[in-house]
Amino acid sequence: MIEVVNRQRKIKIGAAGWCEFAVLAANEVPEAVGKSLTVAFVSDRQMREFSRQFRGVNKTTDVLSFASEADEFSADENYAGDIAISLEQAQRQAEENDLDLETEIKQLILHGILHLCGYDHETDAGEMNEKELKLRDKLGI
Repeated sequence: MIEVVNRQRKIKIGAAGWCEFAVLAANEVPEAVGKSLTVAFVSDRQMREFSRQFRGVNKTTDVLSFASEADEFSADENYAGDIAISLEQAQRQAEENDLDLETEIKQLILHGILHLCGYDHETDAGEMNEKELKLRDKLGI
């Protein structure tokens, strides 16, 4: 099951419509097929707090992924994890890159799913970026 929730109020957006895209994107990543995950749209303030708490960086970012680690206490071994997206940051990036907000959000959802599946553009030799670009083409983003 994929769930999308809106936890911010600055940018009007319907969370329910994004679930369909998240399902499509997850089904294109073999490691995500059949997995559950949550996408949360958050404010810059909340994203800055997440970034500070989990990365030690006191600034907002566009997307953070929190992969679920299966252990003896895990209720759902098929839960991939959570993705947080700052809609304020996404809107700024869309404007900077001459994209519409919808396209930017789709890219961030896909990017977050890849991170949940273990891909890491900060440590690999370009594999995540290559996979992401191919999937963008396949998904029409």
